[in-house]
Amino acid sequence: MKTTFLTTALLLPLLAVAQPKAKKAVAPAVDADKKTIISNLDKRFPEYAGISKQIWDFAELGYLEEKSSALLEEQLKKEGFEVQTGVAGIPTAFVATYGSGKPVIGILGEYDALPGLATEAKPEFTPIAGQKGGHGCGHNLFGTASVAAAVEVKEWLKKSGHSGTIKIFGCPAEEGGSAKVYMVREGLFNDVDVALHWHPGAANAADAGTSLANKNAKFRFRGIAAHAAASPERGRSALDGVEAMNMMVNMMREHIPSDTRIHYVITKGGEAPNVVPAFAEVYYYARHQDRAIVQSVWKRIENAAEGAAKGTGTKVEWEVLGGVYDLLPNVTLAEVMHQNLKTVGGVNYTPEETAFAKKISETFDRKVPIEDAAVVKDFRDASGSPTSGGSTDVGDVSWAVPTVGLSTATWVPGSSAHSWQSTAASGMSIGQKGMIVAAKTLAMTALDLYKTPALIEKARVEWNQKRGADFKYEALLGDRKPALDYRK
Repeated sequence: MKTTFLTTALLLPLLAVAQPKAKKAVAPAVDADKKTIISNLDKRFPEYAGISKQIWDFAELGYLEEKSSALLEEQLKKEGFEVQTGVAGIPTAFVATYGSGKPVIGILGEYDALPGLATEAKPEFTPIAGQKGGHGCGHNLFGTASVAAAVEVKEWLKKSGHSGTIKIFGCPAEEGGSAKVYMVREGLFNDVDVALHWHPGAANAADAGTSLANKNAKFRFRGIAAHAAASPERGRSALDGVEAMNMMVNMMREHIPSDTRIHYVITKGGEAPNVVPAFAEVYYYARHQDRAIVQSVWKRIENAAEGAAKGTGTKVEWEVLGGVYDLLPNVTLAEVMHQNLKTVGGVNYTPEETAFAKKISETFDRKVPIEDAAVVKDFRDASGSPTSGGSTDVGDVSWAVPTVGLSTATWVPGSSAHSWQSTAASGMSIGQKGMIVAAKTLAMTALDLYKTPALIEKARVEWNQKRGADFKYEALLGDRKPALDYRK
């Protein structure tokens, strides 16, 4: 017996892959409207820093972000947005809208934390007792910056009387929950002309980069419990099933494309050595830039599970929890965003922040100058290139609407995502400064699109060419409902 629901992906938008440099676009002028955006966000920095710190303190896991989503929704309501909550069957997802008519610009926001990684905002690992999650991917900054950018766009639309609509998409459970997939499947992006996003990182870059498609599931083996010494012959070990599956998948690695990535963790292996385990569970991810290869490899993983169950006298079923597309890069939009990021500039540290960064950097196995936080990397077109391995449900959005993103130096240069070092920086001023860089860049890019509709048309032409005339979206998740309990 098998149960096949579908998969979610672990993220990062990867925006700085070393590839041949593309021809640079002409930098948009820093007009009075953009100067106003920069000034407004500087003035409101303490307010937004406070919101991001609240979400950092909440540290709520995927689909459990009740306080975090409510805080952002309330902020948007105060700013005059119409907020629709519980969209796509997800209680912590929302869409907030301001304005009317075309173009419609969407901004994505995230706010889920990761299991573990709970540490104080200090330059040494300082666990927080009793806390289940930590913002090791900086989504407390992500959601806050996106809201801040949307508010500035709203102010411009209101004062200028310009036609257009700004939408902020509250996207929970990016870390393995694939919430945006359900939102795409629900048609929430059907009227959007361009989607903007960003991600916390250790560098400032706005490249035309891609990511890996991903599929994941929990495989649950069921056997027969027995006394492991007195009557082992009467037992059938569910853990044997898990270990047999893992062995077969590990042997399979030699016979799949070498750039495929497969990782797993045994989430349940039994209770005591002298009891034959009646239940065991293993959680698998498979990734590749080509979705077809992911699907092919995944079928072989499923076959390994069935073979392991047969060979160990157990039963297996699996629930696919998430599945995401690769990012579809858009050079037209990326060039515009890059120029705005250059205008804004990177992150400059105070003496106190420099001391924090130096102490953090002492924990790294490779040294990167902390001064790199102030640098904006050169633009790169990495449209068809392999990435460094991350996945994101922004990928599905990018196949539904032309999409562009950036990363900013919210963490000390040299930091890894999903680490205690990134968690610590996300909860203090270094992360908050990078957050405001992102908010400024997002808002300024939106203004360019409102003022220059030809950019949107050019981006759509590129997008259609890359998708192909015969493209038809089919979620890797299939028709399953959101896995709202995947973090419980």
